[in-house]
Amino acid sequence: MKNKIKVYRAMHDLTQDALANAVHVTRQTILAIEKGKYDPSLELAFKIARYFGVNIEEIFIYEEIQK
Repeated sequence: MKNKIKVYRAMHDLTQDALANAVHVTRQTILAIEKGKYDPSLELAFKIARYFGVNIEEIFIYEEIQK
């Protein structure tokens, strides 16, 4: 799943560590999500979206896997 967390962090002048603290995860979790190595739980995705005050679809972009 692609995401725009890095873009939103930059818009709010926020570090990975500050965002991680705000949503109660580690900085490494935020880094892994940003790099696409980890898909957040639905709960965490909503927490991140709420933190930035946007809909979840504005930050996370779901792409169906072609078979």
